Amino acid sequence: MRNKLLLAGASVAILLGGVACTTTDPYSSTPRRNNTGTGVIAGALGGALLGYLTNTSNTEQGRKNALIGAGVGALGGAAVGQYMDRQQRALEAELSGTGVGVARQGDNLILRMPADVTFATNQADIQPRFVATLDDVARVLREYDRSTVDVVGHTDSSGGDAINQPLSERRAGSVAGYLIQQGVMAERLIVRGVSSRNPIADNGTAEGRAQNRRVEILIRPFQG
Repeated sequence: MRNKLLLAGASVAILLGGVACTTTDPYSSTPRRNNTGTGVIAGALGGALLGYLTNTSNTEQGRKNALIGAGVGALGGAAVGQYMDRQQRALEAELSGTGVGVARQGDNLILRMPADVTFATNQADIQPRFVATLDDVARVLREYDRSTVDVVGHTDSSGGDAINQPLSERRAGSVAGYLIQQGVMAERLIVRGVSSRNPIADNGTAEGRAQNRRVEILIRPFQG
């Protein structure tokens, strides 16, 4: 419940706030997924907190039920690969030159966003220069609305889990909240903060720690 409250509160703050636009610094992407620390964003604007606290869709089954209830059609057969091919091409076109990579893992897409570009040090407010990139992501997600979206916050190992876990949650919640503000259906989203438990590089070097501080967006076809 504590994690759910943290994520809901972070999202409400972003939904009620505003940020300016520009571009990001270069960064590369490779896929990785984690399944711990799950929470869900389940509302929008003033009703976000109430909707979040009263819904039960904080699992894959709950999200599936919510999407079916919202009338989102499931993909099947050859349509799955074709749909994700088109979504991948659209994301690559929108994100070309931003430094945010689009990685493919089967029928899933993974976007990796460096925390040092997305956020100021130890902060969870999205930096103005990153907003244009999130606008591009939201535009494609709105168009390809038969996919689910997991937003996962990661940190390096500096500072310990007592600091890093809530920071990773707040950062993931900020990104998810901004996507909702830009019109991405809230029922599609699951938000996770995983602290430093899923490194992709050596935390013993400055370069490795910079790669480990990130927010990842996992996009999967909704197959009902």
